[in-house]
Amino acid sequence: MRWWLRMGIVSVAGMGGILAALFGQKPDPKELPGDALIYRWLVHETTKLSEHPFADARSREDWERKRQQLHEQFLYMLGLWPMPEKTPLQARITGVLERDLFRVEKLHFQSRPGLYVTANLYIPKNIKSGEKLPAVLYVCGHSNRGRDGNKTAFQHHGIWFATHGYVCMIIDTLQLGEIAGIHHGTYREGRWWWYSAGYTPAGVECWNGIRALDYLCSRPEVDPERIAVTGISGGGAYTTWISAADERVKVAVPASGFSDLRTHVVDRVINGHCDCMFPHNVYRWDFSTILGLIAPRALLFLNSSNDTIFPMPGNERLRFQMHQFYGLFYPQPQSHFEFGVVPGPHQDHPELRLLAYRWINRHLKKDPRPVQEPEVPLFSGKELRVFPEDSDLPGDAMNRRIDEVFVTRAQVKAPEKPADWPTWHAHLLEQLRERVFTDWPHPVPAAAVIKENKDTGELILGTDETMVVIAHRLPAPKKAKRQVLVVLESQDEEGKLPAWAKRCVTAEDEVVLLSPRGCGRLAWTKRNPPNFVERAHALLGRTVDQMRVWDIQAVARWLHENAEDSLPLAVAGRGVMGVNAAYAAIWEGAISQILLVEPTTSHVQGPHYLGVLRVLDVAAARGLLAPRTVVIYGAPEEPFQLTRQVYEMASAKDRLRFVK
Repeated sequence: MRWWLRMGIVSVAGMGGILAALFGQKPDPKELPGDALIYRWLVHETTKLSEHPFADARSREDWERKRQQLHEQFLYMLGLWPMPEKTPLQARITGVLERDLFRVEKLHFQSRPGLYVTANLYIPKNIKSGEKLPAVLYVCGHSNRGRDGNKTAFQHHGIWFATHGYVCMIIDTLQLGEIAGIHHGTYREGRWWWYSAGYTPAGVECWNGIRALDYLCSRPEVDPERIAVTGISGGGAYTTWISAADERVKVAVPASGFSDLRTHVVDRVINGHCDCMFPHNVYRWDFSTILGLIAPRALLFLNSSNDTIFPMPGNERLRFQMHQFYGLFYPQPQSHFEFGVVPGPHQDHPELRLLAYRWINRHLKKDPRPVQEPEVPLFSGKELRVFPEDSDLPGDAMNRRIDEVFVTRAQVKAPEKPADWPTWHAHLLEQLRERVFTDWPHPVPAAAVIKENKDTGELILGTDETMVVIAHRLPAPKKAKRQVLVVLESQDEEGKLPAWAKRCVTAEDEVVLLSPRGCGRLAWTKRNPPNFVERAHALLGRTVDQMRVWDIQAVARWLHENAEDSLPLAVAGRGVMGVNAAYAAIWEGAISQILLVEPTTSHVQGPHYLGVLRVLDVAAARGLLAPRTVVIYGAPEEPFQLTRQVYEMASAKDRLRFVK
């Protein structure tokens, strides 16, 4: 049954509060009218994705058939597929600290040229000739130790492992290392282009961990068949990414660093986390699937009972799911999956550490005995520095701007000859469907009229089960109608033709003003940080701009299906919204003309769709509109040379016009 046929039920049970707020009920003074509406949509989408744990695998054989593709998709969502080249590590040891039972090598390596990773390597003394020891990679949480790097805050882990027969490497994070980069791009820094670029610092942390494993495996003291990864908080998240990505990890112990979609979106826990804690969920996974990639290897999932940024309900849901999932591999799942909880808040508790140490001993040394953690003298932070003074820091480090180059962007060229245009067009559409607009229906179903005021021309339209938008029909033209023109509003006064649109509208146009979600009267609260609405979309495999494309498509489809005299349909937008209009037209063939006023020239400026720059940029996207008519107002022609070349190859040169 098509969704709008169910709107009678939804509008009473689901839309009632929203419509009441729109049509007379006094709104909550603490909220904007759009807050409840967009939250309802986020909850609905979270519920849909949560209904598909482990990519719907129901047996071990089913999972193993899917696993390779899922593994590649996971790496892609981190910006790591295709896998980057493993360039020489250029590892350098800058100093050694000696203790009675172990030594610490202070070292750095480059996970890719210019991306420096600073580390401390804890090595037991008195290793026998030819002996190979199990190894642990410890990845750090968000403990700010300034120039010393956050590795120094977790040195007690390295000391314990080194005094119990392990080689342990502790690496700094990108954000809080000796050479600091940025984790908070969308959380507070306004770097929304990270979404378009397909960049998340979670990918950098995962890649640095993979390269750290390369280094460990190169050491003569290390047994490459016995490697564990562990860490708390952010380190718990990175433990998950690294272990899911790299099968050299035989034991994974993420502590207080991972939860499910419901926790992050419905309970708004995402507000307590920066960008490094999440992949871009392009393939719209339930997060259990990420943990599933660690199976059937040994996994101990740890948390604290009063952890407010990884609350227990989400952990309990994951525990139940993972216990069932490990049951596909083992008759007694607890042999390789366990869930440990200790009392207290979000903290590196000694009790958590003991659980981790024992689990790693059990699986890498076959030693299940209880363990203890005696107090030991610690090093000062400065003693553990890899680069002792600021003057020692490398001049070629790219850590601060790694976000600009970490993920390769597409370089799209126009077809060489007209005969190549259909293939060019089909290939880019396929890439957009598979890698950006995933799980996107074609066409998007038509919007449904929920309420109409014929006196004012106002329309309340449902664009999916839980979303409504506002549109206005302007008075019908006195002359014969030429086309139906949808004019996209953003911040202009609702219901009035924006000043910028007057150059696009003719006396023969039947004009419909449309405010996509988040615009006009249905705007939601925007607060930086934490930018809840915008960031929650990315956890669900969407962006706000993408869903505005959806709204435009749905309304365009409704207008097309209900147009008088089969009038052609056009759409007009300004700036970022104009590019949204262009993408709506890419997917909705009923739109015959696209009018763009002062459009952006790159997705770096916006609009932002997950990973779109890995497929194409704005100029190539406009080329996908050929041979339909595109008129560009108030923009220089130079950034659109690719668009012009594509139109020429599509034999539609005269349908691309520039108006100053």
